[in-house]
Amino acid sequence: MSTLTRPAKAATDSPARRPSPRRGGRRGAYKGPLFMLPFLLGFLATYVVPIGYAFSQSLHEKKSSGLGFGPTRVVYTGFANFASVLADSAFWASMGRTLLFGAAQITVMLGIALLLALLLDGVAARAVRFFRAALLIPYVIPAVVSTLMWLFLYSPTGSPLLDLAERAGAEISFFGGVNTYLSLGNLLTWQGIGFNMILISASLQALPRELYEAARLDGAREWRIAWSIKIPNITGILVLTGMFSLISRLQLFGEPLIMRQIAPESINTDFTPMMEIYDKAFKVGDYQYAAAESLVLAVVTGILAHVFYRATNRKMS
Repeated sequence: MSTLTRPAKAATDSPARRPSPRRGGRRGAYKGPLFMLPFLLGFLATYVVPIGYAFSQSLHEKKSSGLGFGPTRVVYTGFANFASVLADSAFWASMGRTLLFGAAQITVMLGIALLLALLLDGVAARAVRFFRAALLIPYVIPAVVSTLMWLFLYSPTGSPLLDLAERAGAEISFFGGVNTYLSLGNLLTWQGIGFNMILISASLQALPRELYEAARLDGAREWRIAWSIKIPNITGILVLTGMFSLISRLQLFGEPLIMRQIAPESINTDFTPMMEIYDKAFKVGDYQYAAAESLVLAVVTGILAHVFYRATNRKMS
């Protein structure tokens, strides 16, 4: 009597069918770059390529044949445009003017934003949400719209503020001398208070409440808690908002350009570095020189932001 033998069951975990760990590791190695590919393509298209093109343009210059009446051609001149920018007194005067104005305006803006954040930190949650939304409205409004709105209030012909001042027997002007900087600073401060207040308020909310309770048990008042506990623990966000504001002021362009429409005698074409670059590129037509100015402005902005960050971090640590 023969015995029936069942066929041997195929091994499911044979080495031939088991997925290779090396092959799976290779697949995982490509997931990261593929995931970052859209960002890298966008970064190359919107940052690297324009900067490279601007650098290429800055190495050239327009030359006219004959006595200047012949056809113009673009020739390679090396770093001649950069040498001209470094010796351009108007460009560096606009840079210094913007830095001095920014130092005063940023200090006032961040000071008010810090004060509002400290006041909101002790208010009930419902009231905090309401005031946050209300103070954020100026930041949500487009810069062009808010500038036109304030331009109407500054207008010497139709301003309701000037009308009220005349009825009170006072004579004021929003442009000319220091008043130009005060008017522009008021506009920029109105735009930026809400956003910076939100960032500072979020940092205050992240602080442990046990610190405040312990200080109150020791007899500390609210202003003492704010000065000795709250502000020292949010220096990081103060430095960050200050650095971002500094970069934004060096790139100031739209607001003074629009305000120039009613005050050309107070805001000239080189009032800020960006206005100087715009004038050279689109009014004079010297794109190559404007490209060199743009690159110099970018380098100076990066250096100043780095110095500001390191200096303030070292001072507050």
